[in-house]
Amino acid sequence: MRFLFLESFFGGSHKAFALGLKAHSNHEIDIVTLPDHYWRWRMRGAALLFHERIDNLSAYDGVIATDMINLSDFMAMAGPNTPPVLAYFHENQLGYPDNPGVPPEVQYGFMNMTTALCADRVFFNSRFQMEQFLAGVEGLLTTMPDLNPSWVGRTIRARSGVLYPGCSFPVGSSESLPDKALAPLVIWNHRWEYDKKPERFFRALGEIKRRGIPFRLALLGGGVSKIPKAFLAAREAFKQEIVVFGHVPSKSVYFDWLSRGHIVVSTAIQENFGISVVEAVGMGCIPLLPDRLAYPEIMPREHHGTILYKDHGDLVDKLAGFLLSSDRHEPLGRNLAQAMEEYAWNHVIKKYDEILNHLAAMDRTRVWEKF
Repeated sequence: MRFLFLESFFGGSHKAFALGLKAHSNHEIDIVTLPDHYWRWRMRGAALLFHERIDNLSAYDGVIATDMINLSDFMAMAGPNTPPVLAYFHENQLGYPDNPGVPPEVQYGFMNMTTALCADRVFFNSRFQMEQFLAGVEGLLTTMPDLNPSWVGRTIRARSGVLYPGCSFPVGSSESLPDKALAPLVIWNHRWEYDKKPERFFRALGEIKRRGIPFRLALLGGGVSKIPKAFLAAREAFKQEIVVFGHVPSKSVYFDWLSRGHIVVSTAIQENFGISVVEAVGMGCIPLLPDRLAYPEIMPREHHGTILYKDHGDLVDKLAGFLLSSDRHEPLGRNLAQAMEEYAWNHVIKKYDEILNHLAAMDRTRVWEKF
């Protein structure tokens, strides 16, 4: 069967997801994209741009659209003959923390809500995000001064589910071992954005350094037009420890750095799945993660007490413990790497293809019976 994939923010995890699905699915998937810039304008205008580009929707058995589009606009212009639509949420604007200094805009949460209402099926990349979004819908609607459409949340929940994104790992990735002759390598491989709270990470490293505990530091990622102040300060504060700073030239070089790592740390306040963490753990890094967001759901429960931290003090103490006895934790790293295979594309693709089969078989009129 043939499916149309609409991705209006083709970069980062959105790009990797679209290309991974196309590469591994048994179905034919045509991807139509827009550049990963100006996300607010993508949400406002992507429907218009896609409507102009797509000539014949009837050639497809179904449509896949991610959260960075106002799906209600697109479907209104496409008309009643639109094939069944699956909406996939990498993130949602109802659950995203406010950017300091930028006034919150409720319109984007409404767009996500109407997108979920218009789709035949809705999938989230974690149960954490699904429940967060549905709670956000209820909270948003209660702000209406009157005539609250209380049916909306129930309707969205009835067609929603969880579908973890596929991840790609190099062949034999978990077999790589860090260099024991060097100080342990701490990995940061997240976006250089406010919601990842890098200043908390650097604060913890500063305390580790003051304790005299040796470590090396790989600050992967970047790709930003202007380096954030936290990273500029860290480049000076940890100039003796930093071995790589910023964007690396290829995915293979990126995975090579992960394979050398001992520990990957997250201090995020927003994380709906955590592909970067899953990639690092899949390469043998031991994770230190907040005991919240999607991390307890994604990581094996039997290791939560070891790899999840409660607060800043717990983070520093656990990080110090791992750095001082990194060799002793190699079996843990191997066990966690094997556990991450659950999220590899070759493991999840069967479920994706089954869902697409069911989507194509749906009667488009059924979605409206929910209202």
